[in-house]
Amino acid sequence: MLNRVVLVGRLTKDPDLRYTPNGIAVANFTIAVNRPFSNNQGNQDADFINCVVWRRAAENLANFMKKGSQVGVDGRLQSRSFDNQEGKRVFVTEVVADSVQFLENKGSGSSNDSNNQSSGGQSNSFADEGEPIDITDDDLPF
Repeated sequence: MLNRVVLVGRLTKDPDLRYTPNGIAVANFTIAVNRPFSNNQGNQDADFINCVVWRRAAENLANFMKKGSQVGVDGRLQSRSFDNQEGKRVFVTEVVADSVQFLENKGSGSSNDSNNQSSGGQSNSFADEGEPIDITDDDLPF
């Protein structure tokens, strides 16, 4: 059996970074992925895909990417359900990311390096190369 998802899209909002009670980082994010064809009006529609990533990859995503940033996601599709506050069963389908590749510099492709500095005056390690990073197996949630 195979459950593999590979997506390239843009973040629709800043990633939502949180921590479990045990201190494990988890980031929820949504990416807009253009469809490979146009609709009847000649416009290209997009699908909005909910994703989740864990541990250091979650922290890296939240620290270096923001709304509009282009990312590549490699992971698996997962379905789950839970009872909401009203007691109603809610079904969720999302991509659990094994890795997230940063396809742009911080600043959504800005060529001005002064915009590519992280807060606190620290240098952004992506400012000069602009190349994707590899996430190691240590960053995976399983």
